[in-house]
Amino acid sequence: MNPFTLEVVQIIRSIPPGRVMTYGQVARLAGNPRAARQVARILHSLSRTEQLPWHRVLNAKGEISLEGEEQQLALEAEGVVFDRAGKLSLRRYQV
Repeated sequence: MNPFTLEVVQIIRSIPPGRVMTYGQVARLAGNPRAARQVARILHSLSRTEQLPWHRVLNAKGEISLEGEEQQLALEAEGVVFDRAGKLSLRRYQV
């Protein structure tokens, strides 16, 4: 893995249960603020093999981007509450 990928994996692993980060936030913390799409690719390709808490990463609007129902159920099991539109409050749950 390249250094950026290793940093992304470490950051995602550090997200505590019941909290979330955005793709862009992970990219910024990993040192490349313009790499949100790369974060999504890393999640897609490494979530299972690296046992990443992929469900804790979502888009900048507080919406679930992929695997909607599964992701929402996993977050709700950690105490995250969604509104009727399927959004969560980043102000409340973002690390």
